[in-house]
Amino acid sequence: MLLSAVFMTTVHAQDIQESESAVEEIDSLAAVSDSIINELRQEINELKLRELIMQQQIDLSEKDDLEDSLRRATLKANIDSLRSKTTGAPLVVNGDTLLFVYARKGGMLPEARVEDAEEKILKAGKRMSMFLDSIYIYESDMQADIMIGDEVLLSVTDMDALWNDTERMVLAVQYKQIIEKKINELHDEYGLKQKLKGFALALLIISCLVGLIWGTLWLFGKWKDRLALKILKKIKPWQMKNYVLMDIHKLGVLIFVVFNLLKLLFIVVLVLVSIPLLFSIFPETKDFTFAVLGYLWNPVKHIFGAVVDYIPNLFQIIVIVLCFRYVIKLIRYFANEIANENLKITGFYPDWAMPTFVILRILLYSFMLVMIWPLLPKSDSEIFQGVSVFIGIIVSLGSTSIVGNIMAGLVMTYMRPFRVGDYVCFGDTKGEVVERTILVTRIRTLKNELVTIPNSNLMGSQISNFTFAARKYGIIIHTKITIGYDEPWEKIEKLLLQAAENTEGIKHNPKPFVNVTALDDFYVEYEINAFTDRHKTLPRVYSTLHSNILDSMHGAGVEIMSPSIFATRPNIPTQIPPDKKDS
Repeated sequence: MLLSAVFMTTVHAQDIQESESAVEEIDSLAAVSDSIINELRQEINELKLRELIMQQQIDLSEKDDLEDSLRRATLKANIDSLRSKTTGAPLVVNGDTLLFVYARKGGMLPEARVEDAEEKILKAGKRMSMFLDSIYIYESDMQADIMIGDEVLLSVTDMDALWNDTERMVLAVQYKQIIEKKINELHDEYGLKQKLKGFALALLIISCLVGLIWGTLWLFGKWKDRLALKILKKIKPWQMKNYVLMDIHKLGVLIFVVFNLLKLLFIVVLVLVSIPLLFSIFPETKDFTFAVLGYLWNPVKHIFGAVVDYIPNLFQIIVIVLCFRYVIKLIRYFANEIANENLKITGFYPDWAMPTFVILRILLYSFMLVMIWPLLPKSDSEIFQGVSVFIGIIVSLGSTSIVGNIMAGLVMTYMRPFRVGDYVCFGDTKGEVVERTILVTRIRTLKNELVTIPNSNLMGSQISNFTFAARKYGIIIHTKITIGYDEPWEKIEKLLLQAAENTEGIKHNPKPFVNVTALDDFYVEYEINAFTDRHKTLPRVYSTLHSNILDSMHGAGVEIMSPSIFATRPNIPTQIPPDKKDS
C-alpha cells in the first residue's frame, strides 16, 4: 500500500511539472485564450489538492505501518525475554515429546491445547483401519490448521510463530511432519494389520504351549517308571546305626514325588514364559507384561541382593557360633571328668558337674544370642523388635510355673537333698528316685507306681532321704506294743530285744534298745528301736520284726493288750493263740 501511494505521488508531481511548463509556454506565446488559461489553472489547483490529499493518506499509512512494526517488535522482544523462563506445555504422545506449545489460542491454555491434540493424535493413530487419511494444512487469515480428514489436530497461530521465531506456515509445516510421523508410527503399532499379526502370533504361542505341556506329560509318564527303577538299583537304603531312615519303598515314593515336582515346575516355567510373551504381542498389554515380570523378578532380585549384602554378617555369625561351640565342648569335657571323678575339686561334688555344665551352656548360648542378634536380617526394624517383645511377654506370662520349677530344680541340685537311686519319703509318697530333670522328679513306689512331682513342690516340702541316713548313720526302725501291768518290764524288754536280734536286716552294732513310752490305764507301752541299713526293703524289715515280736510274746505266754482289756477277767479267755498256749 505504501509503495502504491508513493508511485501515485510521483506520477502527480510529474503532471504538475508538465502543466506548469505548459503555462509558461502559453504565457510566453500569449496566444492562448483566457478560457484555456483558466481551465488549466483550475486543473492545476485540483491536482495540487489531490496531491495534498494523497500525501495525507501516505502519512497516515506510514504511521499505521510504523505502529504495527513497533508493536510487533515490542511483542517479539517480550517473547524473547520470556522464552528462557517459560518451558511451555509439551505435547507428549505415547511417551514421546513431539513439540512444545507456549501461546494461548483464544481462551485455551497451552496445556489444554496439547491435551486436546494428544487425544486426537492417539485416536487417529489407533484407529482400526488398514489405511490412514491424508494429513494436510488448511490456512486462513488468522491461523493454519493441521488436519486429518475433517478433524483439526492442531492449530498454528501467529503467536505460536513468534514464540518459535519463525513464520506461521513454516512452523505449521514442521508440526505437520512431526505429527504425521507419529501417527504413522502409532498406526503401524496399533492398526488393524498389526492386530491381525498379533492374533496369529498369539495363536501360535498358545499352540506351542499346549504342545509342550502335552509333550511334558507324555515324556514324564513314559520314562518315570524306568528312571525310578534305574535309580533304585543304584541307591542303597539310608540308615543310621540300626534305624532305617529310608527303605526301598520310601525311596521309591520320594523319587516319584521328586519327578512330579519337576514336572509341575517345568509346566509352571512354560506358563510363566508364555504369558509374558502373549501380553507383549499387543501394545495395550505390553505394560502389564513388564508388571508381571517385575512381580516375578523383583522379589528374586531383592532376595539375591539381600543375601549378597548379608554375607559379611553371615561370616561373623559363623565365627561366633564356632567359637562358642568349642568353648562349650571344652566345658563339657571338664564336666564329664568331674562327674566321672577323674578330676576332683575340693568342695565341688561330682553330681554338681552336669547341672553346672547345663547352666554354663545356657549362659553362653544366651551371650552368643546377644552377640548375634544385631547381625540378624532386619533386626533393627520396628516389626522385628515388636514381634520379639511380644514373644518375650507371652513367654514370661505363660512360663511362671516353668521358671519356678527350673529354679527349684537348680537349687535342689546344689542342696543335694537326694540323688537318683535314693529311697525317699515325700508326704505320703515313699519310693526310689528313678529320674531327676530340671522340671520334675519321678519316684517309683513299692507298688511300682511312677509318681511325677514338680520340683517346686519338692522345694517347698519336707523330704526324708532314707538312703543317705542308712548309708551314713543307719536308720532306726521302731514299733510299739502294749503289755499288761502283770508282766515284769525286764521280761518284756528281753523278749523285744530277742525278736529284734532274730530279724534279718537289723544291725547288731549299734545294738537294739527298748524304751517304755507310756503307762496307760490298763497297760504299759513299750517301743523297740533297732538300726538297719536296708533302706530299700524297710517294709520287709518291719514285717519281719512284727512277726518275730508276735512269736516272742506268744511263745512266752505274754498277752498283748491291744485292744484294751482288763487284766482280771474270770470269764474271758487269755488272748494267746492256742498253739502258743500248748507250747
